[in-house]
Amino acid sequence: MDDRFRIVEGDVSIRDRRIAAIDSNITDTHDLVIDARGGLVLPGFIQTHVHLCQTLFRGYADDLTLMEWLRTRVWPMEAAHNAASLRAAARLAATELLCSGTTSVLTMETVHDTDVIFEAIVDSGMRATIGKCMMDSAGEAPPRLHESTQTSIDESVALLRRWKGAGDGRVRAAFAPRFALSCSRELLEAVASLSEDHRSLVHTHASEARDEIAIVKKQSGGLSNLEYFDAVHLASPRLCAAHCVWVDEREQQMMAERDVKVMHCPGSNLKLGSGIAPVPEMRSRGITVSLGADGAACNNRLDMFDEMRTAAVLQAMRRQPGVLTARDVVWMATRAGARTLGLEAEIGSIEVGKRGDVIVVDRDRPHLATSPDPYSTLVYAARGTDVRATVVDGELLVDEFAPLRVDRAEVVAEARQAARQLATRAGL
Repeated sequence: MDDRFRIVEGDVSIRDRRIAAIDSNITDTHDLVIDARGGLVLPGFIQTHVHLCQTLFRGYADDLTLMEWLRTRVWPMEAAHNAASLRAAARLAATELLCSGTTSVLTMETVHDTDVIFEAIVDSGMRATIGKCMMDSAGEAPPRLHESTQTSIDESVALLRRWKGAGDGRVRAAFAPRFALSCSRELLEAVASLSEDHRSLVHTHASEARDEIAIVKKQSGGLSNLEYFDAVHLASPRLCAAHCVWVDEREQQMMAERDVKVMHCPGSNLKLGSGIAPVPEMRSRGITVSLGADGAACNNRLDMFDEMRTAAVLQAMRRQPGVLTARDVVWMATRAGARTLGLEAEIGSIEVGKRGDVIVVDRDRPHLATSPDPYSTLVYAARGTDVRATVVDGELLVDEFAPLRVDRAEVVAEARQAARQLATRAGL
């Protein structure tokens, strides 16, 4: 997978954490050889919108609209998190993501105890950009999610400095104002300035549901969600806006001009009944659109194969088949994700000099055996359980479908206990 969409039959050599060679038959000696004959080797998937802290919420927040989902389930459970449950959530999420082929994430956590997430992800071996959720104006949220503007800023900047270069450079921090409705204008303007000063990403939600947009317009004097972000100087190449389901032509033009990045979450948008984002229109304007599963509370799976398939078939129904091809969607899951993170020179393709983030999809499964087109195979037929090996930064983290850094049974048992205790604390 590179900018020319080449399909190469052969070997990939990784040395000193980077791709050293791609050739039909590499015979040099290596410390470790993965026999991937017959399989598909591709860049690790890059999910640009997830919530690791919500992995324990799976099954507790179904069949609700966005605002009801937040008020009655997600915010109470985030407030009830403690350091132990956050660690269990992050370990469970990392195991699920790595075993299904995701090697990099952009994730928004809750308001408190974000250091625990950093620690768990550094230990997991995966690549991540992590943000502490910023909420200084969320009147309907539980008290533990209320923070002052200055506290929110100070803690976010401290995380940025404390975790810079962590995990041998795999892990870093971002600013993560939750969305316009939970942040004061003062906070958003400060984040815009700090993002410029630190050259750091801003990870937020935008224009996910119609009732959300109506409230933003009322509070901002008639501005739409993206227009409001532009007014507070957030609209820049560093702004990563999840969802953008309801964005009109004027907003799209502004986003294209400012190089705002969009993270499409089709599974979550369907489950919450939010709508179908105009992905082909945004891409045709040159807007970078990548993919994410969102959280397990509103998707229930963190599987990029699900998101790729859903993204393609939704646009076939909304517009026509072929308006978003399988090749387009694999691009969104790899190259567009890398560009969203500002890491296109490091990850997102299998090219000499790039970081050794690769996965192997097993093609010996009956449902993958005959398709002649690897892009069709990946998008329309493959599943996360077909990932046989996952390598991040040159380290083999999943081999023969099993995680190597953790005991999967232990991670699952820890998560089950933590989820039960969390739900009790949240009163669910």
